Parts: sequence; structure tokens; C-alpha cells
Amino acid sequence: MVDYRRILVLLLEGNSYRDVVEMVGCSHREVVRVKQAITEHDVTSAEAVSDAELTGWFPDGRRRVSDEYDQPDLKRVLVSMKRNRHFTLLLAWRRYADAKDPGKKYGYSQFCALFADYVRTHDLVATLHHEPGRAMLVDWAGDTIDLVDAVTGEIGRAVLFVAVLPFSGVLFCRAFENMRSEAWLDAHVRAFAFYGGVSQIVVPDNPTTSTHLARKGDVERVVNARYQQLADHYGTAIVPARSRKPRDKAAVENAVNVVNKRVIGYLEDDVFTTLAELNDAIAERVTEINCDIRRADGTTRWERFEAEEACLLAPLPDTVFEEVTWKELKAGRNYHVTADYQRYSVPFKLAGRLLRVRFTSSKVTVFDGHDIVCEHPRLRGRKGQYSTLAEHVPAQHRNVDGLWSRRWFTDRARSFGPATVEVIEEILDRHKIEAQGYLDCQNILNGLGKRNRECLEAACQELINRRGHASYTTLKRIMAAIGSDADKPAAVTPAASTRKRRGDVTAGPDVFVRDISHYATGAKEAGQ
Repeated sequence: MVDYRRILVLLLEGNSYRDVVEMVGCSHREVVRVKQAITEHDVTSAEAVSDAELTGWFPDGRRRVSDEYDQPDLKRVLVSMKRNRHFTLLLAWRRYADAKDPGKKYGYSQFCALFADYVRTHDLVATLHHEPGRAMLVDWAGDTIDLVDAVTGEIGRAVLFVAVLPFSGVLFCRAFENMRSEAWLDAHVRAFAFYGGVSQIVVPDNPTTSTHLARKGDVERVVNARYQQLADHYGTAIVPARSRKPRDKAAVENAVNVVNKRVIGYLEDDVFTTLAELNDAIAERVTEINCDIRRADGTTRWERFEAEEACLLAPLPDTVFEEVTWKELKAGRNYHVTADYQRYSVPFKLAGRLLRVRFTSSKVTVFDGHDIVCEHPRLRGRKGQYSTLAEHVPAQHRNVDGLWSRRWFTDRARSFGPATVEVIEEILDRHKIEAQGYLDCQNILNGLGKRNRECLEAACQELINRRGHASYTTLKRIMAAIGSDADKPAAVTPAASTRKRRGDVTAGPDVFVRDISHYATGAKEAGQ
């Protein structure tokens, strides 16, 4: 459509026909028409000509043609597209074309052009002007980063928390293992520490970690008690964004988009085994975003933050917010209490006792009644980790330190004797990879020496004397031979005979043997 008003202004300014054609992009004929109207109506100022007069002087023939077509309900189409993300312009045009209203129907391309013109003039968006230091917008980034367990090789997912101050655009980002309440609160604490102050309000989305429905079926949402405790501690207010109103938190949505491209996109090909390692890499990327990238006004986010916003943030409280959770846990036979799949040691004398345990985001404190028994740093990451203090271990368990190592095997062999130590060292030394001899050492010490320590020491000494090949089989044979010699039965001594001597036994000179007549009854009586 020709812009007749602009042509009118340019002609009244004294521009030539050729200049007007180049600047407006119209034909020479249109410029002539406007010049004739100026002369005919004696126009001296473009402001004196109303839009209605201009339309009357230069009627649009297409308007008369458009009256022959059925006009689509573009307002209804716009509302349908906002309510239903699956509703498309093609579907809207098909419904319009299938309607039985009299008149011509626009084609699909013209229908799209009419809808685009309608959106430009009716779907207006207000520009939000943010005050410095007023709001901090927070959200979870949609994309995740792989986190590989160095022990098991299992691949997990690390989620990213994003916070932004919309006035300066300074953003904060940190990775967490999950999106539970503990991580959500810890992320806010770290964000406040990163900015060095507290904004007047915090604007989250509506996850279950921030708000919940007051009553089932009601639309009223209430800030969670734990989240409200954090807000009270830092002296700020929680103002959740309206549901299904993404423009309320457009700044954090833009920050999430920046994180997805300039943090996750850059680190996607790297392999991370710990959250600390991942967060160090994220911190480098965030520093580049805040301090190195210059925007259209020539400043960086951090420069604007330091110049205009940092001084308007409320100071941090004297103490860091830590959520406290109490549990009653029983110490197991291994003198450890188990919580959240992690194990923390207590003095071995307390095994089997019911203890009170206090959990914060950084520490685990164990109480026996009102007395503090011990403190551990709280374990994160892979399940089943142990935090064991040396003073909690009984004496008989302290020799397991350095399990499956050269020192561990030689220390155990030393309790058998020097010959056993020499054999164990020989087995470890002959392997190019020392660990390949661990199983042989374990079989010798646990298998052969478990029941007869002295015999194993003797067998090792015999092996050294023979300069034989140290192995489980060789030692087993030597121990068998030693055992067979020790268990050889003594010489058999014949038992005394129970047979009576015959009467013809000849008595020797030193032996007096009575004859049979001595034992006759009559002889005994006569002797009496």
C-alpha cells in the first residue's frame, strides 16, 4: 500500500519527484497524483490534512474488493492459539473456508497475512521497567548435564538452578543433583551470597518446592513453610509468578535460554564425575557471560550491576540460613548410623544405641541424649558412602586400613612370621601389575594360614630353603607334607599274652615254678 502521507510531506519539503520515488519506493504516477492534490486543495502543511481527507483523495480500490470476501474472526483465532498450543493457523483457515457463509473466501496465504497484521495491532505487549535491586527471578533450567559416577560408571543428571537480577541482567547458575527442597533452598542461599545482598522480592515459578495449593480444588497457592523460613531469615518476600503467565518472568526465561546456549551448550561434550568439578566449569562460563560479553549499550552485566544495583540490595544477615532436620537413628553393628543412604560413624561403644541426629545442609551432628557425640560433613552424591572417623574404630578393626594394597598384605603376613612376609613380597614383585598378585596373597593368608599359622610359616621357610616357586599350590603341598610327618603314628607295641603256660615249661635256674601238684586240694590241706 502506498504511503500517501509520506509522499505529501516529502513534496511539501521541496524534494524532487525522483528523490521521493527512491525514498518511498512508489511509482512516479503516485507522486504526480499527490502533487495534483496539493495544487487542487491548496495544501501548505501535511498536519492540516486528516487521515479521512487523505483517504478520500486517494481511495484504495482493494478496500472495495475486500467487501466481497467473508472476513475471518481473527480475534477468536488469536484467543484459540493462546489457549491451545496445538491450534494452528492452517486449522483456523480450514474452519473459515468450510463455513457456509455467503461470499468469497480468502486463500491460506492471504489469511496468514491478515492474521499477522491483526496481531501487530491488537496483541500488544507492555514493556516492563525493572527497578534496580527490587526483584530476583529464579527457576530451574529445562536442560540437564550428564554426571558420571567415577566408581560405578553410572550416568546421572545434574539440574541447573538459574537466578537473575532483571535490571542489570547479572545471572547466577549452579548445578544440583535434584530439584528437591534441600537443593532449592541451598540454591537461594548461594545466589544471595553471589550477589552480596538480598533483593526486596524473589519471584519463583510455581514448583512444589516453593508453593502449594491451600485446599484441594482451590486456585489459591500458599508459600511453603520451609521456603517462607528462608524468606524471613533474609528479610525478603516471595511473590510467585502467575500461573501460565510466562511474561511475568520473562527475564529469567531469557537467562535460562542464555544458560542453555552458553553453559550447557559449551559443556555438553565434557565429562564430569563430581558436582564440584561441574560447578567450577559452570562458574567460568557464568563469569564470561557477566563480565566479558558486552551488550548493545556497550556495558557488561556486571559493570551495570556494580554501578547502579549492588548498593541497593539489602545486606546479608550475620548467619547463613541452614535448614535443620532431626532424626532418631539406631547405630548398627558396624557402629554407623544411616541416613539418606549415607553412613556416618559413631564411637563403637554406642553400637546398638538409639541416637538423635541433627542434619543441616553442610553438617551431620550426632547426640547421645543432650551430649554431642561427633560431627561429620554431610555426604552428597553417590549412595552408600561412608564417613568414618579414626577414633571411632575399635582396635581389632584398624588393620583393615588400606584394604587391598601391598602394605595391607605385608602387614598381615608379618603376624605369621618373616618367612611369610618374604614369600608374599616375592609374589607381589613378580607381577608386572602388582594388583594381579593380590588374589594369590589373599588365598595364601586366608586359606592356608587361617587354621594353622605356624604351619604356614614353616612351609614358607621350607620354600625359601628350597628356592622354590612361591604359589598357593606349592605351599599347600609343603604344608600337607609337614602335616603328614607330624601326624605319623608311633611304633606298635604288642600286648601281653593271656594264654596260660603249659606244665612242661622248664624252669630256669633263677625261676621257681610250682608243679601242678601244688594246686591240688589235698596237698593244700596237708600243708596246713
